[in-house]
Amino acid sequence: MNTLTTLAYDGPGPWILFFPLIWAAVVVFAVTVLRRTVWRGRRAPWQSRVGGAAHGEQSPIAVLGRRFASGEIDEDEYWRRLSVLDEQFGRSLKDGPA
Repeated sequence: MNTLTTLAYDGPGPWILFFPLIWAAVVVFAVTVLRRTVWRGRRAPWQSRVGGAAHGEQSPIAVLGRRFASGEIDEDEYWRRLSVLDEQFGRSLKDGPA
């Protein structure tokens, strides 16, 4: 009977090392998802776009285009403002063709 009690518990064993590895993997995964979505201002893949604007719809150039399309501004004003916005928000020539 004494043999059963001494062999019943030999300590946690080497498998106990898997728990910190699993938690480290969970933390790395969570940080990666947060860096790619929330911390850069993007939506997470599981979030819907209902009720919110998609990425890029609130850019100044897109707002200007919507104002021109709705007739709030005329063509001359559109091109004048677009040239100013292209200097600030547009692509530069060294990036290559659009």
